[in-house]
Amino acid sequence: EAGSEDIDILPNGLAFISSGLKYPGLKSFAPDKPGEIFLLDLNEDNPRAVELRISRGFDLASFNPHGISTYID
Repeated sequence: EAGSEDIDILPNGLAFISSGLKYPGLKSFAPDKPGEIFLLDLNEDNPRAVELRISRGFDLASFNPHGISTYID
């Protein structure tokens, strides 16, 4: 709903999307909502972004993702 900030697409067609950036001077459509990470499988006929659950103990209230990258080992 608030738009994505960045996307990283893996060679297998999975895409990770960061959303919810809050930055001074940038209008926020959901100022009280924490940031999110979504997964999109580009191999599907009708891809749909699904919000990933973030582990307990992580400070979601201050999660403000700016960019995203992956590391493949």
